[in-house]
Amino acid sequence: MRKIYFFIALIAGISICGCSKEERIDYIDKNAPAPAQISAVQAEPTPGGAKLTYKLPSDPNLSYVKAVYEIQPGVFREAKSSVYANKIDLVGFGDTLSHDVKLFSVGKNEKESQPVIISVKPHTPPVNTVFETVSLNTTFSGVNLSFQNPGKADLAIVVMVDSTGQNTWATLNTRYTNAVSGNYSVRGQKSVERKFAVYVRDRWSNKSDTLIKTLTPKFEIEIPKNLWTHVNYTNVDQQGVADNNFAVRYIWDNRWASLTGQSYASPNNSKLPQTISIGLNQTVLLSRFKAHQAERTHIYNGSAFKTFELWGSMNPAPDGSWDSWVKLGTFKSFKPSGLPLGQMTDADKNYANFLGEDFEFEIPPTPVKFLRWKTLETYSSTGQVVIAELTLFGEILP
Repeated sequence: MRKIYFFIALIAGISICGCSKEERIDYIDKNAPAPAQISAVQAEPTPGGAKLTYKLPSDPNLSYVKAVYEIQPGVFREAKSSVYANKIDLVGFGDTLSHDVKLFSVGKNEKESQPVIISVKPHTPPVNTVFETVSLNTTFSGVNLSFQNPGKADLAIVVMVDSTGQNTWATLNTRYTNAVSGNYSVRGQKSVERKFAVYVRDRWSNKSDTLIKTLTPKFEIEIPKNLWTHVNYTNVDQQGVADNNFAVRYIWDNRWASLTGQSYASPNNSKLPQTISIGLNQTVLLSRFKAHQAERTHIYNGSAFKTFELWGSMNPAPDGSWDSWVKLGTFKSFKPSGLPLGQMTDADKNYANFLGEDFEFEIPPTPVKFLRWKTLETYSSTGQVVIAELTLFGEILP
């Protein structure tokens, strides 16, 4: 008998649970009229857009409010806001002209009210304000570009070259960024006079004016690494953790995508400042250099180099003393996003590891046969220094 009672209770419980899982069915009256219009619309201009606020009608059929507006001739955008809010953000304008905006109250049955039409006049869009800060100048093997983007707008910076001398423009580089500022170079150009240009574009295809300059890139080559050697001044320089794991020679092995076995690392108990010395075995007049941070936990963090000096010598003293060395410059690592320690973007990782940080000399250095890297500060390590790769550019002298 108990088994029968248990079976009946089980069936009843299943029935109750099944009923509780039935989805709610809302009845939509397809014949209901369109909801009343919104009212008291206020518009606050923003760079390339506007913020709208308004009063919602007391209408149970209202589902959402829709804005329809034209950002370019024949190009329309829509923005929507639910019945639980009373504001809409408009974006995508590429000028500061007056634009009509139609605001519709939309019912649960998708019927639309007659539009409330207002006029908005955006502030100067980011493509134009950022363009006003753009600087384009010659550099080694290409052109250097800098800009300011205080609003952190999502933009594309497009660099072009007149490939034939007849205003036949070809795109050299497109950099997508929302960094607050930028300073980078586009390389791979011959040392001949050509016209270069740059403009700014946003995700809605709004474009700034175009800056055109006639420039002659400075001559340089990448210095071959096949002759480089580690010069071991034991009383001055820091060694790698182990010769077979994180030795100094990994700084010029042309492999920097992975930390293990492909990067230089000093011991964990190292102290700063610390140095390493390299024999180039050729006379080099440097123009610039790239330094790659190691991936994993050593990008803008941990033992990644932050502030360092580069020294050079033609004929260093056998004991490694500093008297025969000349300081070529003091350099500081640059983080494109400007985010605090422990935070970074994909653009940060790409620049620090894959592309490599680009460093130029404030004062053109003298010819050198030997280099010494002196790390003054890391991002958060108490002493260990990790360097994935070093690449030099300039001229090889006889």
